[in-house]
Parts: sequence; C-alpha cells; structure tokens
Amino acid sequence: MSKKAIIFGDSYSTFENYVPNGYSIYYSGKGRPETDVTNVSETWWYQVIEAENMELVMNNSWSGSTIGYRGYDNCDCSQSSSFIFRLRSLVAQGFFAENRIDTVFVFGGTNDSWANAPLGTAQYDHWEEKDLYFVLPAICCFLHDLKETLPGADIYCLINTDMKPEISKGLQEACCRYGISSISFESIHKNDGHPTIQGMKDIKNTVLKFIRGT
Repeated sequence: MSKKAIIFGDSYSTFENYVPNGYSIYYSGKGRPETDVTNVSETWWYQVIEAENMELVMNNSWSGSTIGYRGYDNCDCSQSSSFIFRLRSLVAQGFFAENRIDTVFVFGGTNDSWANAPLGTAQYDHWEEKDLYFVLPAICCFLHDLKETLPGADIYCLINTDMKPEISKGLQEACCRYGISSISFESIHKNDGHPTIQGMKDIKNTVLKFIRGT
C-alpha cells in the first residue's frame, strides 16, 4: 500500500494546477526568466513522490508564504497564507479526519528570512496569537501543532540554504524538540534565489538519501 503524503511549502514547492485554488504560484508550464523549470516532473517533490511510490494527497504550498504571521512589507498573514493558518484551516475543515496521511514534507522559513520578519525567541509552548507574529515562536507552534495533528506520520522538515542562521537553527532545534526529522542542504543550485532544474535535483537527491538512510 503506497504511503499518502502532504506538502506544506512556499514557492519552491508550487506548480500551476498542483496547489489549491487561490494560492500564489511561482513555477508553471509557461516558465519564467529566472528559472528553467517548466514541467511539474522537474520539481523536487514530484521526483520524490514518484521515486518513493507515494500518493500526493495535497500540495499545500503558497508562493511567498511565511510560517509565521508577518509577511513582506509588514503584511499580516494570520488569516491567509501563513503555514500556521493553512494547517489550522485543514484541521477545521476535517481534512485529516477524512484523509490518511503517512508522510509530511515541510519546506518553509525562506520567506520569513527574506521578508525580515521579526525573529523573537524560541518558545515551545503556551503561545498567544501575538507571539506568532515572530518567526521563532511561529516555527515552534507550527511544528508542534503538525506533530500533534499527525503523531503517527513521518514528518520531514527541509531546511533551505541561504537563510538567516537564527531561522535555520530555530527549525533544527524545534524539530529536535518535537521529534521531527530535519533535512539540511549543503548546496542547492539556484537562480534569483529559486531552484533551477539542477537545484530541484539537488533537493530531491538529498531528501531521498535521508529517507532511505543511504
């Protein structure tokens, strides 16, 4: 029986017609000047799903999205694109009650870094909504809630290169705290901050190596 997977991501994990309606995308069949990725089969996640014979139940990825509530230009994302809101929305809709999920891929934090959202300090429990406008408490809250929602799933948190070190460290420490696997990358080939076809292969190869323990 194939494993059923969900992705929580940002632009790196988007592709036109493969994310929920209304979500912003970066990658599409039309391509764009910054990247040579023009086919969904070239994305890191499509290659991982295919290689592991998984079924992708949902790709919940939104281009430009932050884990926490503070986005670009000080935008309030608490009720829209934030990872936290998107997870809470699925829970409220009964998505996880209706769908078996065995594997979760989380690939975020990049926009929290690029948007210069306030970092705050790591906070592992007892969050108030005001705390989630700070990156480090938001990371902890999201990963905690994800683990609580799917305690039996294999959760892999992918940690990008070229992020603020405080965010990379915050993701690693939160993963350790909540029993989530973290996958850090040594290098990803990029153009304008986004993976190229080779960059997608770099991500795929590192993820598969970790999953397979090779």
